[in-house]
Amino acid sequence: MKNPWRRYWDKIRARRDEWRPVLEAEMKKWSAMSYAQVMSTLPDSECYEVEFESKKYQVEVDLLENTEQYIHVGVSVDDGSLPASFRPVSSSFIRNKDGSNASRHPGLGNS
Repeated sequence: MKNPWRRYWDKIRARRDEWRPVLEAEMKKWSAMSYAQVMSTLPDSECYEVEFESKKYQVEVDLLENTEQYIHVGVSVDDGSLPASFRPVSSSFIRNKDGSNASRHPGLGNS
């Protein structure tokens, strides 16, 4: 007998796969900013909506860490649908305060 939940989870997985190009575009945009640009745009958290291929997506950008040497910024994307949006796709990057860049946080992958 087939698992009745399989179709449901397959739909959620497919929806999350649709979000990934949006996440990649937002990561590219935010990680290209200088430390000063990120800090002036992002005091703590930034939430906004973007349109990508005629669909609307919610983006959340958070300042995860602010140390003496670097800031760690997290970017999450979903489409606002429940329950799939309880687990958005996300990634993060580190911007060193001296201007150098460590593109993505070591040990963290996309989820």
